[in-house]
Amino acid sequence: MKVQHIFAGALLCWVLPLTALTPREEVEANPLKAGGIYFAYPADEIAAVAAERPKGYTPFYLSHYGRHGSRYLISDRDYSDIMERLRDARDKNALTPLGLDVLQRLDTVWIEAEGRGGELTPLGTRQHRSIARRAAAAFPEIFKGEDAEVTAASTVVMRCAHSMFAFMEGLKETNPQLDIARESSERHMNYLNYHSPESGPYSSRKGPWYQDYKRFKAQNTQPGRLMSTLFSDPAYVERWVDQDELMWQLYWLVMDMQNMETKVSFTDLFTTDELYKMWETANFNFYATNSSYPLANGEHTANARNLVRDFLDKANSYVEGNKHGASLRFGHDGNIIPLTALLKIEGAYSDAIEPGDLAKGGYANFRISPMASNVQMIFFRNNRTPEDVVVRVLLNEKPATLPIESTGPGLYAWPVLKKYMESLL
Repeated sequence: MKVQHIFAGALLCWVLPLTALTPREEVEANPLKAGGIYFAYPADEIAAVAAERPKGYTPFYLSHYGRHGSRYLISDRDYSDIMERLRDARDKNALTPLGLDVLQRLDTVWIEAEGRGGELTPLGTRQHRSIARRAAAAFPEIFKGEDAEVTAASTVVMRCAHSMFAFMEGLKETNPQLDIARESSERHMNYLNYHSPESGPYSSRKGPWYQDYKRFKAQNTQPGRLMSTLFSDPAYVERWVDQDELMWQLYWLVMDMQNMETKVSFTDLFTTDELYKMWETANFNFYATNSSYPLANGEHTANARNLVRDFLDKANSYVEGNKHGASLRFGHDGNIIPLTALLKIEGAYSDAIEPGDLAKGGYANFRISPMASNVQMIFFRNNRTPEDVVVRVLLNEKPATLPIESTGPGLYAWPVLKKYMESLL
């Protein structure tokens, strides 16, 4: 990747070009990205520069927010409703051979999924262990010794707590001496998973986004072809099947299979164009209800201010207290999305209002908040001048470009970054 250098005052700004591929091209190259927030963490895309350290500096602190890892569909009903519909059609001799095959595949999936709706999958555990191991391997000074001060907090949702435990396991594999204070309680919800009363109306169906979304969804949901491949009796479909609903149920099932252990795929049910249009619809939904959607008047991004304040307060205690260690936080996509938009990380915010303009402008939720997505800030202290601190900001372990002066890919002087973050409050 070619990097352009621009001098600004005494600092060197690095302008990193956006990914060369459009969201559509990325989905065409890897249809699993059409899962958006269901896209499994892309560990193979991590940039090597994320582990680099500025010459003459030593890492001493990691500040982190991570979304829970890969999970099952949010409810058992997300599986069983599809199975019940297909079983009923089978009993009425209304399934095609493909429909019968899909039902058999679902029976296999159900063996793993039953009773686990919304819970972390084994892949989710492995993701957080691996993220922790990479951090510890790249910056061992942060976690060394018995005096490393490492704390961890998660929301009260079990998949987040289990993600926290997996991350801690990864760290303790590198240093068994670590004593990590951890908590999953309401005490931390006001910054880990905050949603203000003011933001609620903007994400409800009465909000300014919904009618545009409803029209866009209807335009992009064309179930006729899919239904004809599954059902042999058009009269059955007409009487018994909510075609739009079933298409969306199947879409989420197809996309979440990448997060499970059962090696069954349903990607043959959809064309790539259908997957893209459904992703584009869901992409707008999450943007309009969680991110920098202009008609929300900044209320969604304001939900991340408490989290930014916690980043600042904890960072100040380590920088000024001459401590080393980490602050680990675990939550949800509905927290990562407003956080990255509030920080104005390149590619993680937009000013689009029209649904069709969003992806064209490069906003793609699979780049921002796949399963196990994370924001990390790695603090480095100058070996000769201890008060000189710089910070590398990472989104999903890749350098994050902020609209402030930088000294390298995702690398910022702490006074500059601190002032910027304070301005967001």
